[in-house]
Amino acid sequence: MTTDESDAGWFASVPPDDPAAARDAIDHGSAVSPADWPRLAVESGFAEDADDYYDRLHEATRHATREAVAERERADDRQLIHAVRAMDDCERVANELAERATEWAGSRFDDVGTGIAGAREIAEREPDGDLDRRVISLSARTAALADERDALKATIDRVAPAVAPNLADMAGPELTARLIALAGGLEPLAKKPSGTVQVLGAEDALFAHLSGRAPSPKHGVIYTHEFVRGTRPEDRGSAARALAGKLALAARVDHYSGEYREVLHEDLRERMATIRARAESTESTGGDSAAPVDDSAVSEEEDA
Repeated sequence: MTTDESDAGWFASVPPDDPAAARDAIDHGSAVSPADWPRLAVESGFAEDADDYYDRLHEATRHATREAVAERERADDRQLIHAVRAMDDCERVANELAERATEWAGSRFDDVGTGIAGAREIAEREPDGDLDRRVISLSARTAALADERDALKATIDRVAPAVAPNLADMAGPELTARLIALAGGLEPLAKKPSGTVQVLGAEDALFAHLSGRAPSPKHGVIYTHEFVRGTRPEDRGSAARALAGKLALAARVDHYSGEYREVLHEDLRERMATIRARAESTESTGGDSAAPVDDSAVSEEEDA
């Protein structure tokens, strides 16, 4: 929109019955200074009077908001959030139903297994009466939910690398999806400091710490990463800080550029090798004489 057009108002050249054009004008228009927009709208023929102008402005802004929300919900990172939450729901419900189905089936059949595997076996049986049919049907639905969980996992494995290539390579598709879901999206995750990324998923423990009822948590959902889980307990704090620092950087690169950067992954591998070398050195000397690993470099780098 040119300066002359902006001085004429956001509604210049916008048909009154075209909400898409109104949204585009609102999103991309600008003005050098405020003006008497209602009067200009009436003079230009956009509105019959001031009240009509405000009605049209209200409808245009509502349409712009609805479209913006719809576009945000259709974004790939939002789809990843829906997928991982649906996967967790399917897994939780399938496990609960499997427990119910196998317990019920135990009163109807011999040699009933447990869990999802038991439900799958029950679903293959032939019914002998209405009660058997209900048990078998419940077991079949349980197995179908477990299958849906696996299908959602496959979807996450496919979508996550496209949404966040660095995060997906560094953390794995499922942990990437969980981090994005906990943060509320890739952009919010990219804006979080490493200390917050480190404890995502440990909010209850963090609140307990802040209220003085528990020690500070060392990690949240990133505990599932092999670099943290596979490190000896006394070094997990260092490992969690190192991993969280690189995850924070990876999220920023994924959101702002979307380019894969091998240097991030090389730096993390070197960092973890240093932390684990400390453990090996301590074990070989039979004590804790190894020099401590300096974690400040990670914090300074990712918070810069």
